[in-house]
Amino acid sequence: MRTKKIYRRVLLFLLIINIFAIVFFAIYTIDKRIPDEIKILVGTEESFDFNMPVEANIETKDIGVISVNDLSVPSNQININLNRPFTLASSQTGQYKINLKLFGIFNFKNISLDVIDTFELIPCGTPIGIYVETDGILVLGSGRITGSDGLNYEPISNKLKSGDYILTINGYSVRNKEELINRIQECNGEDITLLIRRNNEKVTVKISPIETPGGIYKIGAWIRDNTQGIGTLTFISSNGYFGALGHGITDIDTGLLMEIKKGSIYSADIMSIIKGKEGEPGELIGMIRQSDKYKLGDIKNNTYQGIFGNMNKNNSNLLNDKPLKIALKQEVKKGKAYIRCTVEDKVNDFEIEIESVDISNNNHSKGIILKITDERLLNLTGGIVQGMSGSPIIQNNKIIGAVTHVFIQDSTKGYGTFIENMVNNLE
Repeated sequence: MRTKKIYRRVLLFLLIINIFAIVFFAIYTIDKRIPDEIKILVGTEESFDFNMPVEANIETKDIGVISVNDLSVPSNQININLNRPFTLASSQTGQYKINLKLFGIFNFKNISLDVIDTFELIPCGTPIGIYVETDGILVLGSGRITGSDGLNYEPISNKLKSGDYILTINGYSVRNKEELINRIQECNGEDITLLIRRNNEKVTVKISPIETPGGIYKIGAWIRDNTQGIGTLTFISSNGYFGALGHGITDIDTGLLMEIKKGSIYSADIMSIIKGKEGEPGELIGMIRQSDKYKLGDIKNNTYQGIFGNMNKNNSNLLNDKPLKIALKQEVKKGKAYIRCTVEDKVNDFEIEIESVDISNNNHSKGIILKITDERLLNLTGGIVQGMSGSPIIQNNKIIGAVTHVFIQDSTKGYGTFIENMVNNLE
């Protein structure tokens, strides 16, 4: 009898665990399928089909502005059943809040509905040289120093961390590595005070420099103050703003998004191509024409969705290309599309296949999975290679996104970001 009771309790316990697991998985699935933000174009009807057991209420004081399923709803709280296909349209721009209710009962989460103007961008696909200077001196890590006494020291241990930015030393601003090194020498071994920025907070630390056998004082920090590389220009707007890369510039050692003080993009020439293969991504080898004559624009922002800034007025010839309308992520479909890039002497469109579209992906640089199908590009590069990041993706004569990453084990496949993720940085 006692054994049966224990057995029943175990079964009951397992049943409860299974119920919780099923509920958790259901909530996780719904959360993953429904994005935190939806954009629609003003005056355009957009279709959605989430097929999820969720009801939504759109709150607005502007009665009659939003229509659902082609019907104007004269209410300040519009109800939508997300278990069935529906359409949304708005007669004016604005931002609205959508409250989701699981099974129409439980508050689930709020998402943002943004109604934006229709606009066009010029898709580029041209190679660019990128040069940026960090906003402060970036700390990459620490190393041991052999002092003049023959002992090993690590002065910054537990004081500076990888990803910190050094702003001042003893109250003096430091703009580059050379200034920092010179200031350390001037202290003649006395303690120095560094003002650093760590996770957007400013912190003061005190460090004791160590004299090396050569009479030079060091603090044992690996540092960086600039970086450069090759990428692809994604688009130019009619008013001269540009977007490129589709992902941010991260430090190769720390993997963190670099905080930049200033930067520029330049003309670049592709000199050679290292073809990609399984386990080894390829690369476009280019020459950056880093002079004022070949400067294309100034970088203003380095974000997770790419780099953005202003084109120089003397490069107005780039504005002569035909602009295309943008497509929002709900318009992107599986099937044939094109990427525009430069792997020889001129810009070309190459055929690809959109294999997967995830409009709810929280990783903004990986909402699209694509496969290169164009034999010309496969013969030249083996697929997607480093340097092609930012190549615009075009489907149905609209810009839908940009190439961001390559699959390490299959260079014919890669990720793309939706163009609306990049456009967010222009608003």
